Amino acid sequence: MPALKIVHTADWQLGKPFGRFPVDVANALSEARLDAIDRLGSVASAHGARHVFVAGDVFDNVDPGDRIVGQALSRMERAAVTWWLMPGNHDHARPGGLWSRVRRLAPPNVRIVDEPAALEIEEGAWLLPAPLEHRKTVSDPSAGMGDMTTPSGALRIGMAHGSIAEFGASGGGSNLIPPDRARSAGLDYLALGDWHGFLKVGDRTAYSGTPEVDRFGREDLGACAFVDVRTGDAPIIERIETGRYRWLTREWEVRTAEEVESRIAAMRSEARLSDVLLNLRLTGVASLAERVAAISALEGRFLHELRHLDVDMSGLAARPTDEDVARIDVRGALASAAATLQARATGGGPDAATAAAALERLYVEAMRYEGESNR
Repeated sequence: MPALKIVHTADWQLGKPFGRFPVDVANALSEARLDAIDRLGSVASAHGARHVFVAGDVFDNVDPGDRIVGQALSRMERAAVTWWLMPGNHDHARPGGLWSRVRRLAPPNVRIVDEPAALEIEEGAWLLPAPLEHRKTVSDPSAGMGDMTTPSGALRIGMAHGSIAEFGASGGGSNLIPPDRARSAGLDYLALGDWHGFLKVGDRTAYSGTPEVDRFGREDLGACAFVDVRTGDAPIIERIETGRYRWLTREWEVRTAEEVESRIAAMRSEARLSDVLLNLRLTGVASLAERVAAISALEGRFLHELRHLDVDMSGLAARPTDEDVARIDVRGALASAAATLQARATGGGPDAATAAAALERLYVEAMRYEGESNR
């Protein structure tokens, strides 16, 4: 009975710019996507897989630059596996374009599958690819798999990039693939790309997910699929983590800086902070002194321990106390202004938020002046 162990991966999107991040963070995230190639090679070696199938979106666009292409091919060349690279919607095939250049530069163990034709990858095992020629197509990219002939008893492994039809929008979606394609095309396994999380669709179809997560909203580490394919039997599909960075979203309801410090301590025990990008929202009501101290706790050591921090303080309301105002230690007109701001901040009127922000700024400046005076 023919059998084949493979690593299935997709959505590398090499060369993604991460433009919303500072340059040092963007560079680290971009490099991590290249490093994932090394980890995929290690997974294949550790599990006895001779082939790695990349189901589309190897690159983030059709012109990723010479360094990205060179780095990717160099890393693949070092692994003792054959890499099968298929164009997806981000890096779709076009005559004389990206894939012609990659093919010219590729080492012998990197194969480009940019035509929808069955390929014998080793004796008794065939790959049936569905490369995309356009970013979006209204036709099913996997439709031709059923017509691709292979020898009797051979393994038939399909590879496509798109959305399972029942995921997609009602009406005119693009790159839609029917959920029963493996059955209708007589496939032993269908390796899919486009969905960035690991997902099984029936017993012979799966999305591998991206090997390195690239956005908030997906907290699992990046992964690939190790698949043991056997003629006649459902394949054994195992998710294996390959990612470095964790993209975490948290909402902390707090009243004191001590509570913020406690949450920070818990995160330190939960994850290696240098590999964490944190999207944080603070909620609750705190005194002015506690709100300022909470901000200081986040923007001190914790900020620099993380790979990146996005923090939204708008949900943490300041309720200035008499003690807060007394600490400002102002006289004359400034004292009158502070009292007015406190009254408006606690009065719940339309300008309460603005008054609270102004009073907080006055408090911060007063504390800074007091600290400088005591040096």
